[in-house]
Formats: sequence, structure tokens, C-alpha cells
Amino acid sequence: MTYLESLVGKTVQLKISGPIDRLGILIDYGLDVVVIFDGVDYVYVPSGHIQNIRPVSSDAQISNPVNDQTNSNNELSYRKILLESKGMFVQIFVAGNQSIHGYVTNVLSDYFSFFSPVHKTLFVPLFHLKWLIPYPENKTPYTLEKEALPLSPSSIKMARTFEEQLKKMEGKIVVFDLGSNPEKIGLLKGIENNIAELITADQKTLYWNIHHIKTVHFPNM
Repeated sequence: MTYLESLVGKTVQLKISGPIDRLGILIDYGLDVVVIFDGVDYVYVPSGHIQNIRPVSSDAQISNPVNDQTNSNNELSYRKILLESKGMFVQIFVAGNQSIHGYVTNVLSDYFSFFSPVHKTLFVPLFHLKWLIPYPENKTPYTLEKEALPLSPSSIKMARTFEEQLKKMEGKIVVFDLGSNPEKIGLLKGIENNIAELITADQKTLYWNIHHIKTVHFPNM
């Protein structure tokens, strides 16, 4: 990726599917992820959501981080970042206008599990994560004590794939996409061929394509 190498250390604008713009200094990159510094945070963005990258004019320049690390690393990968972030406090962004705060607990074949003080255990398909921001050292979500953020928050044995995990949760109340739509909250009746059968509170039956589900959590889990 010689074009990215030429941009390392420069201020760039990322056009991310959504559509969303993010501005920052290009710090590092790998085969499927780039890292920018936005003046406050290091932002890890999977390449699959980046529509384009462009250098910006001098009037939009951002100050370099104190510990500047501008050497490209082609071994850097999205999965490696998730694995290394296990147990670390991070902010993730999936969709809408709401970030989720907590930490990665497991990384599976096509999804990862995430513990949030607000939503508890979440399942997030790998494809839908738009970016991840590590917390500064010695800071926790909502200033909670670390005792309130258990390293092993769930005793559930994780399935290999997202669909298999949802099948294990059939018969339970489920919330898709943080409950942004009342039609995404209900009884998970069954999963078949990547389709989730959901019964809403008013007993309406809906069939959701799980490829378009960005987060899943179970309130009673």
C-alpha cells in the first residue's frame, strides 16, 4: 500500500460508510486497518468501512501526538487489534450516533463479545465495527471502579460463529442494535439460514437478516 506509506505522518480525512468523516494524522496501517490520531485519541478503523482517504489542506492540520509512532506496520491487522484489546477499556462505534464503552471479552470466527456497563454482554459481528478507540491509562467508563467491571462477566460458552451463538440463545428475550427500533426487541423464536425469527411485545412476527444486525444483547443474561 505505497499510497498509504506516502501519507503516514500527514493529516488525512477518512470517509467512512455511514456516511461519516474522521480527521486525523495517519499513524499506522496494516492490510485491513488504519490508525489515525485525531488530536485526542488514537482511532483504529477497519479498512472495509473506509470509502476513501485524502490528504487535507494545511489549515486543518492536527498537532502530532506526544509519543509519535509513524512507522507503518504491515503485520498490523484488525483481528490482532481486537485480540490485544481484550480486557482493555475501549470505546467502539458500530452504527447510529452512539458509542459503546467497555472492553472486548472474546474474539471468535466472525464476531466478538463485548462487556458494557450499560448493556452488559454484547455480540458484535466483526464486519460492523467502524472504529475502536482505546481509553487513556488509568481511566474507566463512567469513572466506575474496576471492581464494577469484571474480567469474566459472563459464564456463557461462546460458539464459533455469530449464527451459532444466536441459535444457543433461542427462546430468550433479545435486543438487536441497542433497541434503537422497537421492532428489534422481542423473543428470539429461532434462527435458520441467517434469518432470525423475532416475536415483538405486541406479538408481531418479524424475520431479520442477521447479516444486517450490528449488535445483539440479552437483557437477562
